[in-house]
Amino acid sequence: MNLDPALLDILACPNCRAELRADDEAAELVCTSCGYAYPVRDDIPVLLVDEARRPPEGEPSS
Repeated sequence: MNLDPALLDILACPNCRAELRADDEAAELVCTSCGYAYPVRDDIPVLLVDEARRPPEGEPSS
């Protein structure tokens, strides 16, 4: 993934408004609060809750 660090500083989770962290290996932005993982396609974050991968039930968010 090739995201500008300044962009990552201003993005927030559309679900809960918490910070997002980059997961380069999975090509996702992961919410630090609710755990939703948003895909990054062609270096463009897809920040749609309907497109997010939800964390497994009972798994604490990182």
